[in-house]
Amino acid sequence: MSSPLGRLEVNTSPGRVHPHCVSGVVRRIGLLGGSFDPVHNAHVALACVAVDSLALDELRWVPAGQPWQKARTITPSAHRLAMLALALRGEPRFVLDRCEIDRSGPSYTLDTVRELRQREPATQCYLVVGQDQFANLPTWHGWRELLSLVTLAVAARPGSAMPTAPALQGLSYQVLPLAAMDVSATLIRERRSHGQSIDTLVPPEVARYIEENALYLPDRAPPGS
Repeated sequence: MSSPLGRLEVNTSPGRVHPHCVSGVVRRIGLLGGSFDPVHNAHVALACVAVDSLALDELRWVPAGQPWQKARTITPSAHRLAMLALALRGEPRFVLDRCEIDRSGPSYTLDTVRELRQREPATQCYLVVGQDQFANLPTWHGWRELLSLVTLAVAARPGSAMPTAPALQGLSYQVLPLAAMDVSATLIRERRSHGQSIDTLVPPEVARYIEENALYLPDRAPPGS
């Protein structure tokens, strides 16, 4: 089976200067990071809302290479990249950015944003996060500097109150209205481990890839690990 990465724009050149930077045109770039283990329908829904609500020129999906806050072993990056490539098809404003996969050491969003601003200075950068990520923001490496470099955009689910931790009080952010969806990567992995269907939780191509590559089955290391 041919790799889906061959049919999707992938940013693999940290030193590349985007042509719009030369012309001085300010581009609106969104960053959506995570382990994406696996990517699922709520990720895609959030990305679509962000692109439209923030009028983004581009939304970059940034899978973590070494997610420093994850205690469990994550699926090899080749599989996560392949699933993302499948999920991102059909939306020209989605770009798969593997900078954190290629960068050694822990994956810090601050480092990713610093690289982006150096590489593409004529950029207005939006950091797109879910409510859980927003609640944990004070635990992120260099989070206050990070927020000085980006415009924060936070998903808001109907009927769900925004986190009110003292450290988050007074922060400026844009709200992204997101429909409630009962889906998470943890739920998907659990359902797979119990032999249950995940067809309604992930894009069809991703479900097919997971099945064909025997991912998230109990007591089996995924191919390529």
